[in-house]
Parts: sequence; C-alpha cells; structure tokens
Amino acid sequence: MFVHGVHPVEEALAARPDAVERIWVAETARGPAVQRLVERARSLGVRVERCPRERIDRMARGAVHQGVVARVAEFGYASLDELLARSKGDALFVALDHVQDPVHLGVVLRSAHLLGAHGVIVPKDRAAGLTAAAVKASAGAASRVPVARVTNLARALETLREAGLRVVGADVDGTPCDRADLRGAICLVVGSEGEGLRRLTREHCDAVVSIPMLGEGVGSFSVSASASILLYEIARQRRAGSIPLDSPGQSS
Repeated sequence: MFVHGVHPVEEALAARPDAVERIWVAETARGPAVQRLVERARSLGVRVERCPRERIDRMARGAVHQGVVARVAEFGYASLDELLARSKGDALFVALDHVQDPVHLGVVLRSAHLLGAHGVIVPKDRAAGLTAAAVKASAGAASRVPVARVTNLARALETLREAGLRVVGADVDGTPCDRADLRGAICLVVGSEGEGLRRLTREHCDAVVSIPMLGEGVGSFSVSASASILLYEIARQRRAGSIPLDSPGQSS
C-alpha cells in the first residue's frame, strides 16, 4: 500500500514504524516538515529516496501527496472480539452500514480517534476498506483506530448487544440526539448516503437518533459529518454525566 502526504507518512512512522518499507521524496519537496520527516525515517532505518516528482505522481495516482509517498505494509483488520477486548470502561464503536466511499471511512476514523471511540466496524462486501484513499483521509488515525471487517453486519451488531452494548442507529426520523441518552456502552451505526440504514440493520438497533437541522434545501449531513457530530454528542454527554432529557425546549 502507498501512503501519501507528509502528515499521513509521519503518523505511519509514529504508529507503525516497522510497517514502513520505503519512502520517496520529490526532488522539489523542501521545507522544515519534509526535512523532519526524512530525518525521522532515517533514524528508524527506513530507506528514503529522492526522485522526480513525476514518479511520485504515478505512485499517488493523482492524489494530493505534497511530494512524499511511502510504501507501507497492508493495514490489518481486527476481529470483533479483539475490539471488545481492547475497549476500556464504556465501549464506544462506530459501524458503517455499507458505506462505499473510502474518504468517508477515513474521516470517520479520524473523528473516532479524536472523540474516544475504541474501533470502527465495516462489512466485507460492498463497503469501503482500508485503502490508500481511506488512510490518507484519516490523517493518521488509520494507524491508531482498529477496524473490524465482518461478514454479516447484523450478526455483528447482535454480538455487541449480547456483550452489553446498546446499538444506536442514525436516521433523519430518529429522536433528536440532544434529547436521547447516549451514555454507557454504545455502537453507533451510520448508513450509506444514498440508502441510509438498511432495514435489517435498523431492526438490530435499540434506538435511532437524528441530528437537529436548521437549514433547508440541501438534504442532510454526509455520512462522515453525521458520524462526527453524533460522536461529539456522545463524548459531550459522557463528560457531563447527565443531560436534561425530559425538558423539551432546553439545550445543553
């Protein structure tokens, strides 16, 4: 796998240095950030090669790369049991219901890392996986947040329920998230942009929440934006300890 961009390559060196096999830097790429990256890589014994920018363009396949590309061993997937074992206290996971855009997966990984989630769950079929585009969009979070790839999402959600988690789906007709109790162990499920939550997935949810919107005429939030907002609301409620769930018209 090729990882491109200064920050994603820095994160790969920080989180998975043994997996970074080689780094190419464009002859025209200069500046303190690039120099720090080169020095860090060489201190870890990673080979760094200067080359024409056109070569990096080919490896990055048109993506923005800032003149830096690294070849990294494929990112492995965790099992659902491993995710549960790694979580501490109130577990928090995000499941993506057949989201096929790798950029959305990457952004969700970044938000999951920043907002305290213990892992992300994706289906094996008809869903984005840990591709170079997802890793790039995660801005380094792909190296820090475990991802479980499951054969059957509905069955995985049932396993989480048996382990004591509440499964909370995201949908426009759900309870407003600031009026729902989102404390405790939770798996947040977000559907694809075109289809939303599939019927079978929704049947395995203990609750469904929505994001209050004020503007009109532009549809709803994107998959990754919805996940980020709801993860923030979960984190906010966990910090606050309690919310005025029975007081319509109030906002915390």
